[in-house]
Amino acid sequence: MRKKELALIVIDRLKKEYPYSDCTLDYDQAWKLLVSVRLAAQCTDERVNQIVPSLYEKFPTIDALADAEVSDVEAIVRPCGLGKSKAKDIVACMRMLRDVYKSQVPDTMEELLSLPGVGRKSANLILGDVFGKPAIVTDTHAIRLSNRIGLVDNIKEPTKVEMALRKIVPAEEGNELCHRLVDHGRAVCTARTTPHCDQCCLEDICKKNY
Repeated sequence: MRKKELALIVIDRLKKEYPYSDCTLDYDQAWKLLVSVRLAAQCTDERVNQIVPSLYEKFPTIDALADAEVSDVEAIVRPCGLGKSKAKDIVACMRMLRDVYKSQVPDTMEELLSLPGVGRKSANLILGDVFGKPAIVTDTHAIRLSNRIGLVDNIKEPTKVEMALRKIVPAEEGNELCHRLVDHGRAVCTARTTPHCDQCCLEDICKKNY
């Protein structure tokens, strides 16, 4: 089976399995998603969602965070791990949003990557979820499942996985596919335990590369 054909089957089946799949980080403004994505590095989305209300209670706006002392932000976000570096990036990012982009989150990959603490994974999430643009978010679930299923062949580097998926996944499907890969990776195609292949809607087409 060709990879483009395999991708279309995977997309169709996961749509039926997870029809309401979405980003699991809570946010109501684009800049808050930027903050949450930075905090989510090596931390669960659930933990981030527990921490950010306290952050926004003290620093409710871009301006407030831009003017914040890094140590004050660190004191709040420390439970997410890597508190000092995350706090430093968040404050610097908000300053750049305010001073360069007039407090508006930019909508291009190049501009997003210019923001402190923002990599391709974060930029793709913003482009897809906030602006509805074509995006491929290669988090650990997307990388693991893409290899297991056979959408990519033994590629572990996130950017290389992203580029490989862009070649076979229709542009309008990429963002939601990645959300569904996260849901499937958490529920069925797990990393820390043996995957539940007997419960998997992709079992008959999966290469089982694990």
